[in-house]
Amino acid sequence: MRKNRLFNRFNAMFLVFFTTLACTGQTDKNPDIVKAEVSKNEVQDDLKYLSSDELMGRKTGTKGIEDAAVFIENKFKDFGVEPYFETYRDNFMINDIQGFNIVGYVEGNDPELKDEFIIIGAHYDHIGTGKEVEEDTIANGANDNAAGTVGVIQLAKHFANSENKRSILFALFSGEEMGLKGSKHLAEKLKEEGLDLYVMFNLEMIGVPMKAKDYRAYLTGFEKSNLAEKFNEYSEGEQILGFLPQAQQMSLFRRSDNYPFFEVFNVPSQTVSTFDFSNYPYYHHVDDESEFLNAEFMASLIEDLIPGLRKMANTGDKEIKMTNE
Repeated sequence: MRKNRLFNRFNAMFLVFFTTLACTGQTDKNPDIVKAEVSKNEVQDDLKYLSSDELMGRKTGTKGIEDAAVFIENKFKDFGVEPYFETYRDNFMINDIQGFNIVGYVEGNDPELKDEFIIIGAHYDHIGTGKEVEEDTIANGANDNAAGTVGVIQLAKHFANSENKRSILFALFSGEEMGLKGSKHLAEKLKEEGLDLYVMFNLEMIGVPMKAKDYRAYLTGFEKSNLAEKFNEYSEGEQILGFLPQAQQMSLFRRSDNYPFFEVFNVPSQTVSTFDFSNYPYYHHVDDESEFLNAEFMASLIEDLIPGLRKMANTGDKEIKMTNE
């Protein structure tokens, strides 16, 4: 059994390495775009902690997710990202289980546009335990979704020190694995408060590069808005976001935390992902660990998301719109 597991781990590491080589140089960098630098080491360190055995799979209602929440809160404090509510925590109940989203806030600097909001989100919970493999039962959830959580943390770090006309909420959701409970709660709460939501931009499973694609990541619900088109335009024509047929076939648009915001606000609310069903074998598996992810790729992808998000936060008009299907 141990030999089989080591062999499977070797295959997974080889797959990540091969995919990285195959993707290197797919998209030439445009020298006219000033890219923010995202530290590979910071990405690796945060990813390693959030998917460590110490956090026991970050199941909602456990000490592990409490520790993850404190970690995120401390990051936000260090960056100067303010709590949106009285504290960073947005509490809710799932039957008798206490859940809480973490919500940070960077206020826009335009007297009018600051009342319009972009939400950059990801779920930070996971399933806790999984099918035992060689006495290991901890489902660490590195790609799902410590990777997206790290992406939000790094974007919060950047935009905390950036001049933006619109306001930005950085939302880390719990209860996703229990049926999108955290995002449903927050969407309904913000709607009741009259929040003017422009775009909800969600990150999910961004830990390894895609195979043989001419874009960096795919967008769920691709056809529902012009988000990918405008985002690539904002990125000076670089193909950052693309269409993955399997995402449409498997209704991934409805299966992550973007969906409650689409339902409640009826505005562009979509998920960015690089899990293409062939580049990572450990979905909801105890071997979904940080050693199989590619921190260098993640740092590069996060850097590539910044120009589009920056432009989104600063255009005079709401240029990203729903399409008529």
